[in-house]
Amino acid sequence: MKLETVFLDATDKKLITLIQADFPITDRPYAAIGEKLGVLEEEVIRRIRAIMESGEIRRLGASFDSRQLGYTSTLCAAHVPPEKLETAVAAINSYHNVTHNYERNHYYNVWFTVIAPSRLRIGEILGEIEERAGIGPILDLPATRLFKIQVDLPVLENDE
Repeated sequence: MKLETVFLDATDKKLITLIQADFPITDRPYAAIGEKLGVLEEEVIRRIRAIMESGEIRRLGASFDSRQLGYTSTLCAAHVPPEKLETAVAAINSYHNVTHNYERNHYYNVWFTVIAPSRLRIGEILGEIEERAGIGPILDLPATRLFKIQVDLPVLENDE
């Protein structure tokens, strides 16, 4: 959920697009990003911080193969009445196990993913969210087959 509306200029859009798929693995990644964008390292850090504080970016971090690390994950869907949406989103987002959370225009209007060490822990988390948010049941939709695709969401305009 966005905290405030933020104006993204062309540099912000290039920055967001760049860090999704080409985050440099160096001692000073923000300096390397700044070089590509033509701005100083401090400016890159300031921009990322501002974008994150606005809620446009919720998380900045590496993506790992959770199965290779011994974790399991699931896609979840919930029907959340409008009057409970803010409470439900806060409950969902309070778990570091949640990697994605988004609202859809559908009966099941809140979708999110959960990663945990076991199916048992996933069940516990979903039960806790249902109780804290006063919603339920949350649909627990674990993958039965894995299809891995690269998903980058470029935010550049056609003329940029």
